[in-house]
Amino acid sequence: MSYSEKEFIVRASTSKIGPTMAHKLRASLRGRYEFVKPKVVDYKNLRRDINRVIGYKDAQMIVKTMNNHRAHYPNYSFEFNCQDDVLDYMFWDDEMEKAYYVEFGDVISFDATFRTNKYQMVFVLFTAIDHHKKSVTVGSGLLSNESIESYSWLLKAFLKTHGKEPTLVLTDQDAAIKQAVENISDDLFTNTDFRKRFSKLVWDINMKPDVFEVKWGLLMKEFNLEDTRWFKDMFTIRDSWIPGYFSDIPMCGLMKTTSRSESMNSFFNTYSESGNLLLNFMMNYDTAIQKQRNTQRELDKVEIKAEEKEINCSCEHFKCMGILCRHAFRIMMRCGVKEIPERYILKRWRKDVISRNYRFSYVQSDSGDCENVKLVNDSYVDILRDDKKRLALFAEKQQMLLKEFESDYISPGLKSKIDGEVVCKLLGVTIPIPEEINIHVPEVQSNKGSGIKKRIPR
Repeated sequence: MSYSEKEFIVRASTSKIGPTMAHKLRASLRGRYEFVKPKVVDYKNLRRDINRVIGYKDAQMIVKTMNNHRAHYPNYSFEFNCQDDVLDYMFWDDEMEKAYYVEFGDVISFDATFRTNKYQMVFVLFTAIDHHKKSVTVGSGLLSNESIESYSWLLKAFLKTHGKEPTLVLTDQDAAIKQAVENISDDLFTNTDFRKRFSKLVWDINMKPDVFEVKWGLLMKEFNLEDTRWFKDMFTIRDSWIPGYFSDIPMCGLMKTTSRSESMNSFFNTYSESGNLLLNFMMNYDTAIQKQRNTQRELDKVEIKAEEKEINCSCEHFKCMGILCRHAFRIMMRCGVKEIPERYILKRWRKDVISRNYRFSYVQSDSGDCENVKLVNDSYVDILRDDKKRLALFAEKQQMLLKEFESDYISPGLKSKIDGEVVCKLLGVTIPIPEEINIHVPEVQSNKGSGIKKRIPR
C-alpha cells in the first residue's frame, strides 16, 4: 500500500468514513475495483497497525502535538493536568474561538458528551450564538471523569484563557456542574453579577416572579404536593430556571435551553467515534471545526448604516435579543424612517464582527500546503482520455516519477510497513515518537450513558 493510499484512509476517517466505505470511494475514484490493489481487509488492518505503533504513547503524543500548536499557531491556548502521570484534563482554544467569545460570549451554554474516544473521556463544549444565530464553539475540553474538581478545573482554564466571565451560563441539572459553577463564581468573581441558569426545566413560564410564586403555591395546594421533596427543591432554585428572574439581563432570551449544546454534541459526534485514539479524535475535531466555520462564512450578511434615532418599546425585545421588534419597525414606517438607526445595529450581528485578520484562523504547519493541495487536485489526465497510446505513456512516466519522489520522501525501509515515521506523517504529529513517556492515558471511565451512574449525594 502506497503512502498516498494510507493518507487517503486516514483522511477519510476524519469524516467518520470507515475502511469499507473508504475502499468503495477509492474504487469509484479510480474507476474500477481492479485498479485498487489493496483489499478491504488491508484498509481495516491499517488502523490496527497505527494503533499498535502509538499504543500507550497516545497521551504523551497528543500533549506534545498540542504544545506544538501553542508554540507555532497565533494566540493558541492549551492547558492540561496530570494526576500520577496520567492525563486527567485538557482544555484548548484557538484564535478564532477567542474572537468569537469576545463578541458573543455574553451568554454561553456548556454540556458534556461521551464515548468520543477509546478512553471514554468526557468531551465538553462551550457554545455561544454568533451574529447569524448559529452555534459557534468558544472552547473545548476533555475530562477523565465528571467530578466537581474536574469541572472546576475546566471552568478555571476557560476563564483564564478568555479573561472575562459571561453574564449568563446555561447548563443542565448535573450536580457536579452546578457546584463547579458556584465555586468558580464565588472564588473568582465575587464583585460581578455572574449568573447561572439550568435549562432542562425552562417550561413555558414567562410570568413575573411574584405571580409565579402565587400560582406555584396554589398548584401545590390543589394537588397536595406541599410535602413532595422534588417540588420543594425546584421552588428553592426557582431563580435558576424561571425566565422571569432573568429578564433584567441583556440577551437573556438568546438561549433558553441547552439544546444548543446538545445539537453541537450531536454535530461533533458525526465526525468522531468511541474507538478513537486521542490523536484520531483531535483530527476529527479539526475537521468538524472547519465545517462549522465554513458555514459561518457562507452566512455573512449585508451591512446597513443609518442615522441615529431613539426607539423604545415596552416589550423590550431589543434588550432581551439585541434586535428591534416588529412594533419598532411599524413605528419607523409610520414616521417615514427609511433606515435602521445605527445604535440598534449591534456589533455582534454584523458580518464584520470578526476582524478579517482572523480569517487565517486555521494555520497550516507548512505555508506551502495550500499550493501543494491545489497542484495535487489539478488533473490533466482528462485531455488524454481519448488517446490510449499517449495515456499509457503518461501513466508509465507518472509511475516512474512517483517511485523516484517517494524514495526521497520516505526512507526505503519504511515503504512496506507501518512504523513511527509513517504514523507521525499520517496523523500530522511531531516526529519522532517520544521514547521517554511520563504522561499516560487515563483508565477507561464509567460515565453517564454507560449504564453505571454515580450520583453526588445531596
